[in-house]
Amino acid sequence: MSLFDDDFYSSKVSRKAKRDLQSGHSRGNKWFSGVRNQKHLQLVILSSVTTVIVMTVLYGLIFGFNPSSKSSNLDLSARAVQASDHIRPAVVSIINEQKFSLGLNGGVLEQDSDEGGIYRETGVGSGVIVQKDKDYAYIVTNYHVVASAHRVKAVLTTGEQREAEVVGLDQITDLAVLKMKAAGIDQVAEIGDSSSLRAAEFVMAMGNPLGMGESITFGVVSVIRETVPVSLGQNGMLDWEQEVIRVDAAINQGNSGGPLVDLNGRVVGINSMKISNFGVESIGYAIPINNVMPIVGELIEQGYVSRAYLGVYMLDLQQYWNRQELDADGSDGEGSLSLPKEVYEGIIVLEALGPAKEAGLQYNDVIVKLDDTKVGSTRELRKYLYNHKRIGDSIVVHYYRGNELREATVTLGENIPEE
Repeated sequence: MSLFDDDFYSSKVSRKAKRDLQSGHSRGNKWFSGVRNQKHLQLVILSSVTTVIVMTVLYGLIFGFNPSSKSSNLDLSARAVQASDHIRPAVVSIINEQKFSLGLNGGVLEQDSDEGGIYRETGVGSGVIVQKDKDYAYIVTNYHVVASAHRVKAVLTTGEQREAEVVGLDQITDLAVLKMKAAGIDQVAEIGDSSSLRAAEFVMAMGNPLGMGESITFGVVSVIRETVPVSLGQNGMLDWEQEVIRVDAAINQGNSGGPLVDLNGRVVGINSMKISNFGVESIGYAIPINNVMPIVGELIEQGYVSRAYLGVYMLDLQQYWNRQELDADGSDGEGSLSLPKEVYEGIIVLEALGPAKEAGLQYNDVIVKLDDTKVGSTRELRKYLYNHKRIGDSIVVHYYRGNELREATVTLGENIPEE
């Protein structure tokens, strides 16, 4: 017998107590298991929600998610549709018309000719309305779209044709501004920021390709900033460089002058040209809108862009040597040059006007340096002049007259275009 002979203190457990304990333990297990399962479910749900939130934040950090933007939740196609709808009313087609003399073989008349004739469509292009006042809506297009036009028409997206007037032209940047009556024009394009573009960003080229009517092509920015040589005189001589955006969106004849648009419906460039050589696909170029708008302001204000003016008609010396090789008698229209053997590059003065003439430059002088910068071509001369000099500045021109190297100090004028 133990010291404590009652069940309360005894270490022994009665059968009844065992049965009661076992029964209670079973009921407790079921309750505890339910609680444990419920907590596990809550943990799974909380973990899933947390994962979704974290992934959303990471996606936003990587891809630029903006919770305040309505378009951030739209897919790519929907954003493109929304952007095109936003800008479409501001996009116009441009018709270039020239005046021809009457008759079956009638030729193009001079712009100031009083001779009777008939206007015919000779070219098509595109444009975009970027500014409006109470009287006029102003359209940006390319210089080459309207340069030879005797009369210009703008066609709205509604199909309405309106007479347009050339406000100003700039061949250097290949830009032009037109104006038409503002009545009934409700939409002006929103201007974007071309400096914020990124490679592989989606863009749309809008315009009037081949005169077929309104068109939209879709692609990406291939190169944010590229410099391409161009021929201002369309004569094969590369005498200028254009800063452009390269895109793979299709740009065809007639798209010129139309807007390059981002997926927010903002203009980030003006479609300008494409490479159409055999074997080349989807290489098009647009002028960055940040370069366009200052030019537009000057064209609207004064009809031309003010630049420093040297006053010379030029020919690349390298082009002269190429002609010499083709001429059997060793002479050409520019006359023979007598230069030191080491001079292979430079710019021949075909005619000196204004500031250059006043400083003493003459026909057949060969310019080789401006200030301390060597210049071997018309392109290099223009780049130095337009990028580093202002109207009224002095510039030291180093040139050869025959075998003698000379210098002349020229006070630069302003390139006011002739009427």
